[in-house]
Amino acid sequence: MADLPPLKVKIQIRCGGEIALGPGKADLLDAILREGSISAAGRLLGMSYRRTWMLVDTMNRCWDRPLVETVAGGSKGGGARLTDFGIAMLGHYRALQRMAASLAASEEWEAMRTGLREQPRTTQKDDAAG
Repeated sequence: MADLPPLKVKIQIRCGGEIALGPGKADLLDAILREGSISAAGRLLGMSYRRTWMLVDTMNRCWDRPLVETVAGGSKGGGARLTDFGIAMLGHYRALQRMAASLAASEEWEAMRTGLREQPRTTQKDDAAG
């Protein structure tokens, strides 16, 4: 069997109908940590100003404490930073991602992988394709 793409496990932490934290929001938190600005983080990730702020707002509304806080004024015009709680939640999320990635080495995945086709059949009745 040809090399299949690796097992992809996507972790989403849900809060009601919202995603409180997922891969994209974790990347946004990392970018805010690095850039010190919500807007700059959005630009780095190719997101619009509005989209970036909406994602931060959703995250902050989904947790008991905010993950991101804005920093007022100064000569640079302010910015943003992750709160201690935000840094902790990001760390826990990244740990969950590492745990999920280890599933690719599990016996269960190997057993499933042995029965997985490289490409889907053209139709369900196409048994001649093997």
